Amino acid sequence: MSTPDYWVIGDVQGCIRSLQHLLAQPELQQPDAHYIFVGDLVNRGPGSLEVLTLVHDLGDRAQVVLGNHDIHLLAVAAGVRKQGTHDTLTPILESPSGPALIDWLRHQPLALHQVGHVIVHAGLHPTWTLNQTLALAKRIEQRLQAPDWQQHIQTLFGNEPNQWRTDLSDTDTERLVVNILTRLRFFDAHGGLSKYSGAPNTTDLTPWFAMPARCIETPVVFGHWSTLGLYMQADVVGLDTGCLWGGQLTAMRLRDRKLVQVENRDGALSPFST
Repeated sequence: MSTPDYWVIGDVQGCIRSLQHLLAQPELQQPDAHYIFVGDLVNRGPGSLEVLTLVHDLGDRAQVVLGNHDIHLLAVAAGVRKQGTHDTLTPILESPSGPALIDWLRHQPLALHQVGHVIVHAGLHPTWTLNQTLALAKRIEQRLQAPDWQQHIQTLFGNEPNQWRTDLSDTDTERLVVNILTRLRFFDAHGGLSKYSGAPNTTDLTPWFAMPARCIETPVVFGHWSTLGLYMQADVVGLDTGCLWGGQLTAMRLRDRKLVQVENRDGALSPFST
């Protein structure tokens, strides 16, 4: 039996036609191809329900790490958050298959270790090792997968605390872990999480992957950062190439970092805060 090829796919955000076109490319059509989605399957694009259904129906060939928009969907489904002006989640919430898709989504991880890479949606704290990253992600996964998940998911939202410490309460630790894994782009001069979402060349803030003395032992693959675009270094790869905004949808094969990209086929969303 051959070893499967793992392709990591950047932020889809409901761009169903673009995703269908990407998966139809010959390299991704190989019978041993597996797909890892780097988070934000849903929201803002026109086909969030269809994207969830497609990825769900791939079965064991697909894995997903949760992004901020995916967790937002879970919170909306739980009744603890409201949809924003630009959200496109209603078809999921009103679909007969919605409850099953929500249940499947909340059982997805926040971090994966595959083919010598760790895959997360947004970023990592510089002090985290691989084992620590996976253990912290597991805490959130257990929270979301618990029978009473709806009662507790609201505690995962909020901007405080914004600095990592080992003496935080359990609730503060879990909230900060969610923010680091699913929302992080920059650290400020004091080591706090910044909400700025622009490109690195437009600010004096420090990208999370440029922090000194990072402890992670393996390369990191992430999405979430459309203004950064495709970013490929030995120890870090960013795959959010802004499909939602009229850019491309990108897949990278982990074993050799071969890229396959397709142009947006769903129409570009007008720019506003991401």
